[in-house]
Amino acid sequence: MLSDIYQRCNFACMEPENYEEAIKHDVWKTAMVEEIRMIEKNNTWELVDVPKEREVVSLKWIYKIKLNQEGEIQKHKARLVARGFTQKPGIDFYETFSPVARLETIRTLIVVVAQKKWKIFQLDVKSAFLNGKLDVEIYVEQP
Repeated sequence: MLSDIYQRCNFACMEPENYEEAIKHDVWKTAMVEEIRMIEKNNTWELVDVPKEREVVSLKWIYKIKLNQEGEIQKHKARLVARGFTQKPGIDFYETFSPVARLETIRTLIVVVAQKKWKIFQLDVKSAFLNGKLDVEIYVEQP
């Protein structure tokens, strides 16, 4: 048992820093293909010519190793993200909104659930951000 604990303490997960590092490993290739598949499945974008007066937002791959409760690798996750910080307020966008629940709201909900002796469930919507609707056109580079 002590050897198991010692082995976990010496375990290091190396996540790629960039696409060039990731593409060398099949697990990261698979993760990137899955991300592109979800983007295509959700019709997140379409390939078009960019109008001359519009700026293009660059993209970046982000890599994360997800571990299970035992500290073992559960999944290699790749996300293609827009580098929105390159956009200029008042030119590329006029407002921002992030639908994130406040911690106080979550705590209050849990208290009510406990008092009423209700069951509570947690879920994760896979690629939730891909399902958002935008009122404006955003042009991103092709991955």
